Amino acid sequence: MNFPTDAVFKVVTGFHRAVFDVSKGKLLGKASGMPVVKLTTIGRKSGQRRYTMLTSPLVEGDNVVLVASKGGDDRNPAWFGNLVANSDVDVVMSGSNRKMRARVTEGDERTRLWEALTAKHANYAGYQRKTSRQIPVVLLEPRP
Repeated sequence: MNFPTDAVFKVVTGFHRAVFDVSKGKLLGKASGMPVVKLTTIGRKSGQRRYTMLTSPLVEGDNVVLVASKGGDDRNPAWFGNLVANSDVDVVMSGSNRKMRARVTEGDERTRLWEALTAKHANYAGYQRKTSRQIPVVLLEPRP
């Protein structure tokens, strides 16, 4: 642990998550101009519920777009592997709980979403420049 920086980060993150949870995302529900999403996946190895706080750079109707950028790291984030293994996820966002199904976009659909989200949030294009992997774009759609 890099004290005090790590300790402060943990306290701030814990406070943010607590306020977000109590308000179901109505309070502290935006970061960098994007909605904050609490994504719940099932661990692909453990089978346990895993919670991740993310931002969504693009929302289209009831669909939510996530980007598995991991800040431009050469590896995908753990949450991405979990949702690939089990596409049924839960999302808390903007005051509501949503049962969603995730799918990794490809081809023209991915290109369209990538262009739309990087037009609004250029940081994602910067993350892509830092890595040789194609950063996955995930579409969350309401479960039937």
